[in-house]
Amino acid sequence: MKILSLNCGSSSAKYMVYDWDKKEIMCKGIIERVTIGGSFCVHEVTGRDAVKIEHDCPTHKEAVHLILDLLVSPEHGVLESVKEINAVGHRVVHGGEKFAKSVIINDEVLNAFKELQDLAPLHNPPNILGIEAAQSLLPDIPHMAVMDTAWHQTMQPPQYIYAVPYEWYEKYRVRRYGFHGTSLLYVSKRAAVLLGKDPFEVNLICLHIGNGVSANAVKKGISFDTSMGFTPLEGLVMGTRVGDHDAALDFYMMQKEGYSPKEIDNILNKKSGLFGITGKYTDRRDILEAMEKGDERAKLAFEIESYRIKKYIGAYAAALGGVDAIVWTAGVGEMAVDIRARALEGLEFMGIKFDPEKNKLARTRNSESEISAPDSEVKIFVIPTDEELVFVEDVVALLENRYDIHTNFRYSFEDSNYRNKMRDAEFEKQLQKKPDMIKAKAKVPGQTA
Repeated sequence: MKILSLNCGSSSAKYMVYDWDKKEIMCKGIIERVTIGGSFCVHEVTGRDAVKIEHDCPTHKEAVHLILDLLVSPEHGVLESVKEINAVGHRVVHGGEKFAKSVIINDEVLNAFKELQDLAPLHNPPNILGIEAAQSLLPDIPHMAVMDTAWHQTMQPPQYIYAVPYEWYEKYRVRRYGFHGTSLLYVSKRAAVLLGKDPFEVNLICLHIGNGVSANAVKKGISFDTSMGFTPLEGLVMGTRVGDHDAALDFYMMQKEGYSPKEIDNILNKKSGLFGITGKYTDRRDILEAMEKGDERAKLAFEIESYRIKKYIGAYAAALGGVDAIVWTAGVGEMAVDIRARALEGLEFMGIKFDPEKNKLARTRNSESEISAPDSEVKIFVIPTDEELVFVEDVVALLENRYDIHTNFRYSFEDSNYRNKMRDAEFEKQLQKKPDMIKAKAKVPGQTA
């Protein structure tokens, strides 16, 4: 059984083909600059070096077409025919209250996503375009949707209801939804494995730090609270999103500068965050490099982001009443040593103590690492996320009619012996270049540390 996963963003399309019978990734890749010109694909077949293919993709339909062409290409392909694909799993950012788990896509489901477009205007429209493009090119196989919001449907009203007129919730479903759920589900389950505990007996603070950023308080293995809200705008400081701020300043600036609602929305989503502070940077690598050269606004952006993360760690530790582990994931969380160090600094009074040397070594997107000090009461992990594997497992379970919400369903990566072969191979290559790199060992439940 071969499963294709598709994650269509506003200007990108990520994909992976997974051989379920062999439990192996066959290939993966990303097409960037979709719809904006100069499109190119970075395509990687397991066991081979990645290749870059330039190909213009004015819409997501051309992007999906390029992906399918690459999959059967004599030079770069892994399939004899696209008919070998048994199903497609699609990422959908916003599922509202309607979806608490992954679903098979039909007309009713697709229409529900379209009705929710206003709640995630940067994400749901390209998600829908990707679904429609793939359905038109692969019409004879089932397509499934995996929602980022589904993981957070375990939150309770005290955590998700805003202190605004209650009829807004009743009439328009205004509430906290939360995002990055697929990633957070994966790292939460993996953290339980690393702790050697039942997944529903762990309290975690998970930090998904990429261009988009969210914190997640996980209580007894389920999402209890999260920083992103009604839309992905709320919460931590992000690449271009403002995060938490006084809403009155939006109206103040609309009056001062004459901004329309659409213009202020664009500023808050695309011109704020780290970009707003620095005036030019969203990539943390650029910010750190600029800091070293004495750029004061880059240093300010670094300090603001790190402080906000620290503040959320403290708040969620209080909300949970105790923490077993803090988990860093996503591109920045997995690689940004300086941000992790600054955000964790001074938390020893909470039993949170990181090892500076381990933290410096944990800079790989292919290995799980523990960076806590030996005497830290709270474990600190860096766990590379794997949203695509969650897609695959949900799709296969739906095909086999055995799927359920995660509290009634067990994933393969919850096994202490689980290994990602593609990542292991890549890690071994890195290890040859950097022999001091560390790798966390999963503890079998019941074993002592």
